[in-house]
Amino acid sequence: MAEKTVKLEDPANNRMGSAKMLPLILTMALPAMFSMLIQALYNIVDSYFVAQVSQNALTAVSLAFPIQNLLVAFGVGTGVGVSSLISRRLGERDQEAADNAATHGIILSAITYVVFAVFGAIVARPFTALYTQDAEVLSMGTTYITIVTVASFGFFFAAVIEKMLQATGNMVMPMIIQLVGAVANIIFDPILIFNFNMGVAGAAYATVGGQILSMIVGLCILFFGNHAIALEFKGFRFHGKTMKDIYVVGLPSIVMNAIGTLMTMAMNGILAGFSAVAVNVFGVYFKLQSFVFMPVFGLTQGLMPIMGYNYGARNKKRVTGAVKIGCVIALIIEIAGLIVFEICPGTLISIFNATPELHEIGDSALRIIAIHFPMAAIGITLSTLFQATGHGMYSLVQSVMRQLVVLVPAAWLLSKISLGAVWFCFPISELISLIVTVVFFVILYNKEIKNLDKPVNSAAATESVKG
Repeated sequence: MAEKTVKLEDPANNRMGSAKMLPLILTMALPAMFSMLIQALYNIVDSYFVAQVSQNALTAVSLAFPIQNLLVAFGVGTGVGVSSLISRRLGERDQEAADNAATHGIILSAITYVVFAVFGAIVARPFTALYTQDAEVLSMGTTYITIVTVASFGFFFAAVIEKMLQATGNMVMPMIIQLVGAVANIIFDPILIFNFNMGVAGAAYATVGGQILSMIVGLCILFFGNHAIALEFKGFRFHGKTMKDIYVVGLPSIVMNAIGTLMTMAMNGILAGFSAVAVNVFGVYFKLQSFVFMPVFGLTQGLMPIMGYNYGARNKKRVTGAVKIGCVIALIIEIAGLIVFEICPGTLISIFNATPELHEIGDSALRIIAIHFPMAAIGITLSTLFQATGHGMYSLVQSVMRQLVVLVPAAWLLSKISLGAVWFCFPISELISLIVTVVFFVILYNKEIKNLDKPVNSAAATESVKG
């Protein structure tokens, strides 16, 4: 593609550096929140159709979740690193560095896809066999994992393109990219699963089909649309500093999400010691909680470029304003989710063609787990600040605390009491993680954020922000 010349606006004139904060956040976040809600709807619809095939089919897809989560970890994590770097460089008015980061992002996505295609083809069957010896579940799980990894190129490209566009303040185009994939997926599911009698394989093909359509739309926007970044592949060479700057944020994000894979594997192992139904309850919870957490993640997609841009522009008031308003909005969403989970857990579980045993275990499980929702609202918002300002290691430590170091040991210990006690590991780990997160925020604020408005020489300012 021919290089595109882009004139950067002065931070005082760019809307991320000048617009009123609440309307700006809503404008930036609402498109992403809407598209994430559609993604959450897809998660529910996908499992709903799979559950109509059989409970074994639902078990197979639940067991495949850790591999899918690992795939998402690398795709989104790389995108987060690229997005954070682009937004900071735009705030510094360094167009060349922003464009170079975008080009790196596309090429890194292609490399990551190849790795996952090979990985998925190799590990699909042995991974599924770790949790079941049921021949039908083993076959379904192997098929599902193989398809969603070997044909995952659409996801990797779409994920990084969305994050790149969000870094420029463009939230509508990423919303369209996500909507195309999610809606297509919802349409493909019943057609492939039932009309073509493909079962679990149909669900997998519907997933990758939606991802490929998202990728196509994203590439069209990237190469032919009007936006604040340009790609230049001619004479491209990997730049060590750019790679470092991408992965200083991206790698912790990858590990954060990959830890979710380890957590899910560990939890499945603990719950399998009780029954397959307990494993299904855990899988159903993850589908349902997406309706609560996906809007918050959409909110953070709008918050990150605002935080990153104003951090790069050294505007303390706007960085702290984004944090405060983001926390309030996230709290409202999570408290609403808590109320729904406490009032009607049985109705939620009924979506999945639930058996009486699934209700018996799942109704109380949802009520207990939901206790941690409001605490998570603050933790997720502050984690976004860490990533936006280039402090991905803070986010990594936070995630390790909440998903591995505390949650899994707590679940194991509580499993010695009863299955019902296991679910308390979620509020316990979230509380401890929140305490650690607040400590990190205080350190970051005192060390950097409170000094953003103070005059410094330009070289020192640049080094401080880039470092």
